[in-house]
Amino acid sequence: MVLLDRTFDRTLDAWTHAYLAPAWRGAVVEGWLFEGAEARRAAQARLAQAGVTARFRSAYKPLLHYFLEEVDREGLASVVVRYPLHEHAQAKRFTLEAYPLVALLEGARVTMQPGASDLHYDVSLTYADGRKIEERVYAPNQLGRAQDGTPELSPTGWLRVRDAEGVPQIDAAQATEFQQVFRSIVDTVRGHAWGAHEPYFDRLEIRVDLPGIDFALPVDEEIVSTFEALHEDVYFSLLEHFQQHSGRPSGDRGLQPGQIIPDIRRHDGAARVLISLEPFAALAPVAPAALATPLAQVREPLSAAQIAGCMAAFGGDTFQAVSRQGRPVLGTYLRGPGPAVFISGAQHANETSGVVGALRAAQALAGRGDAHFALIAAENPDGYALFNRLREHHPRHMLHASRYSALGDDIAYRERAPFFEREGRHQAHAISGAQLHINLHGYPAHEWTRPLSGYLPRHFELWTIPKGFFLVLRHHPGWGERARRLIEGVTARLARNVPGLVEFNARQLELFHAHALETGFDVLNGIPVQVTESDREELPLALISEFPDETVYGDRFVFAHTVQMETVLAATDLHRNSGA
Repeated sequence: MVLLDRTFDRTLDAWTHAYLAPAWRGAVVEGWLFEGAEARRAAQARLAQAGVTARFRSAYKPLLHYFLEEVDREGLASVVVRYPLHEHAQAKRFTLEAYPLVALLEGARVTMQPGASDLHYDVSLTYADGRKIEERVYAPNQLGRAQDGTPELSPTGWLRVRDAEGVPQIDAAQATEFQQVFRSIVDTVRGHAWGAHEPYFDRLEIRVDLPGIDFALPVDEEIVSTFEALHEDVYFSLLEHFQQHSGRPSGDRGLQPGQIIPDIRRHDGAARVLISLEPFAALAPVAPAALATPLAQVREPLSAAQIAGCMAAFGGDTFQAVSRQGRPVLGTYLRGPGPAVFISGAQHANETSGVVGALRAAQALAGRGDAHFALIAAENPDGYALFNRLREHHPRHMLHASRYSALGDDIAYRERAPFFEREGRHQAHAISGAQLHINLHGYPAHEWTRPLSGYLPRHFELWTIPKGFFLVLRHHPGWGERARRLIEGVTARLARNVPGLVEFNARQLELFHAHALETGFDVLNGIPVQVTESDREELPLALISEFPDETVYGDRFVFAHTVQMETVLAATDLHRNSGA
């Protein structure tokens, strides 16, 4: 069932065509929009041939693009940035929008200072040869409203034009095709009659083809992508709509709307949006497959067949649940002495280093001959299948549409039967009697934004830029002392046993502090930690690892799953020795 099939003119083409007319010879045109540098420069060149002076800039991360495209960074000694403050934006909003400028300008002293509310960055550049340059960098934004009425200050297209006599003709926000596409998707979904009962559909497919920005930065794993940003904004905006439609509070993870799939692709022409409701596709059986290399050398996320092959190799007492789409959730239990632990990965299926880390740790424990654990290496196979589908087009994106299940919920927050994937946890708990759940997670390896909904990812503001590998430990009342000993022991062992981990964390934390204007979590033995008392977890102790792995490959992926493995081994040994 098709809900929308619509095209939108390319804003850059429309502006170029409009000002090619002879009447505009001698005019000056400034525009901000969501296009890459190459396309913007080509449009400037066309207008220059017609006698029009044009400068087209990026409306997305304008200060970063200013330094990339307009600043001579050679010999730059110091930079002072006075960033905008606005009553409808968090104080850190515009310092985060400048990320990762501090790292990009390595060698120069960068100072961030609060400025005025007029949506300009005031920039002072000082060079080693004594030159000083003062510039104002416009950050075009407009005020809108979130689904619940909260004000949102969001980047927008903007156009300024002076005619040949220098008389201003326009200086106003413009709805670019990037914004029009987003608005058409949200409005279409809001306007549809969804009924009163979850789930509202099997799959909500949203295919978008449009121009945009997508490039890597020479800073760690950073990329700048309007395609990724639109994916994230569409996905979470629609979750927010269905939360409201269902009467749930904003951010509720138990919501089961169905599977929302934004598929955003580059197209250098008019933008097109196709929204349709689709049934779940028939599944082909997955035969277990052997790995071509040892797990320790795996440099990219495993396939479902490879995961099945690794799980089958353990033997033990196998158990399984079945996902919403009919995929097996594979588990195994290895009996042994001492207290058991429950090890899991890919609760959020776009967090893939934990899958390999869990399998490597289980191999090591089994090889010692005294293993006692229940293992589900990939808890969310439907999400994992979507992740692998989407990363064919955008291998480095975070792809949060694959984070949750095919029901659209976070499986750990599933509220009622049928429990589908969560039934695997129930079986693991029952068969093992474990009191410690080691739950391996990840988070974005580069900046996470929602530029059309206030820029920062709502409810996930703490996760917007990487801050190294860290640990979250939740414990039931009365388990505080054991939790303290566990987190102290695990962090000390990781710092000692994983070469480069403390240094990796220090680098990422330094950049996080520079742009987020906060310290984040407490740091223990060089590893950020958060320990909370909560009865939400089913087991008395839940150790949650967080490595910035969305989505990394090669040496970084090996490092990620090594850290995950060592976390499991450290926690398992400490738990056993505690006599719990």
